[in-house]
Amino acid sequence: MINKTNSHVFISTNEYEARRNTLLANMQPNSLAIISAAPEVTRSNDTEYHFRQNSDFFYLTGFEEPDAILVLSNQSETSANQFFINACGDNSASAIFVRPKDEIAEVWHGRRLGKIDAPTALKIDAAFNLEELPELLPELINGHECLYYEHGHHPKADASIAQAIQACKHSPKQAKTAPKSTVDVSQLLHSMRLVKSSQEINVMRTSANIACEAHKQAMKMSAEGVNEYQLEAQILYCFALYGARHAAYNTIVGSGENACILHYTENKDELKNGNLVLIDAGAEYNGYASDITRTFPVNGQFSSAQKDIYELVLDIQKQCIDRFRPGVTIAQVMLFVVEETIKGLLSLNILSGSLEECIEKEAHKQYFMHGLGHYLGIDVHDVGNYKEAGQDKPLEPGIVITVEPGIYISSSSEAPEKYHGIGVRIEDNIVITNEGCEVLTDNAPKEVKDIEAMMKQPLNLDIPKLF
Repeated sequence: MINKTNSHVFISTNEYEARRNTLLANMQPNSLAIISAAPEVTRSNDTEYHFRQNSDFFYLTGFEEPDAILVLSNQSETSANQFFINACGDNSASAIFVRPKDEIAEVWHGRRLGKIDAPTALKIDAAFNLEELPELLPELINGHECLYYEHGHHPKADASIAQAIQACKHSPKQAKTAPKSTVDVSQLLHSMRLVKSSQEINVMRTSANIACEAHKQAMKMSAEGVNEYQLEAQILYCFALYGARHAAYNTIVGSGENACILHYTENKDELKNGNLVLIDAGAEYNGYASDITRTFPVNGQFSSAQKDIYELVLDIQKQCIDRFRPGVTIAQVMLFVVEETIKGLLSLNILSGSLEECIEKEAHKQYFMHGLGHYLGIDVHDVGNYKEAGQDKPLEPGIVITVEPGIYISSSSEAPEKYHGIGVRIEDNIVITNEGCEVLTDNAPKEVKDIEAMMKQPLNLDIPKLF
């Protein structure tokens, strides 16, 4: 089980402040950035979907309330916006608009931070009520040469910004000037988010440990007659038990041939003796995702055919991890994976012909049709460019990626019948280090002997019969 001392791992307010300062330093001089929080989204009638903060806004603030607006300025002394200085202070760089305190609303829907406590809690220079945005935003924009914001991501915020720009353009008597240019702030933010700090890696390590524990409990629970959704329930229960109230993405529990559907989320079938079950599940802990896949036999014992495919995928995955280090690209390792997968499929008589012919024809794609991995962070498919100037981007220390080769053999394939219905994916999360990489998810067993041993351990959970 997870040590309780590992819980409650957060990003400090000092780090959020440092991120905002880095963004300001990377912007053109005398510029303003506006970043919007996510809105609440109605699910039906008087209920909303679980609120999930806009990732870029969260990255800069750690603030979890909806509808807020963050404003950052690196105005120069020669063209200082006097209103901004008066409102936010002589050395101001940041302001935030938040929902006002409201006793009745807070009784019904929960506490609000409010503008009085926001500056101290968030280490931001000034805070205003959202109702003040239409009046104050033109004043804050005035005199800045360039405006950075997320074009097209938040229609309500886009409308407010457009109105503020128009107000500046049509206020010659007040001597207001609108920005001469606009830039999508996402380009700068996503470059910053790609390389994780030590604090981020600590949070992600905790997220990974929670997910590893959940996968282990699901292995213990597996048995003939258990339902896929019961394994999913055990996963989500374990997440919540350790402080990750929500999954980072829709959990995949695919038994038998369902494992050959890459994004299978129906999770409604009964586990059958002699089948494998593939679980792709990750936790979201304090804003950061983990993303793990493990494949194991329903009855706790790999058959010979299952072991053939499983050990092929496992050997390739371990060799991939050994190859990841600074300067290497994901595409380079993917070339290795394609060649090794084809070699393995040829050795099992699943493919035929020469290695060169199969590589040229991309014959592996009928059994391994997805990529090797992706960036991981606040988003499960995290932001950041995979190419620069048309070339694959080399990895560098602090980048976190998934490593997830797989082989999927449907019953309609031309493979030998003993392999039909076998789907295997093994996925770990690694962080690139100065020397190579660290596997964040190594607490989830993946060796055949370790999985089989884990599945012999009892699960202390009685599933009530409700019907």
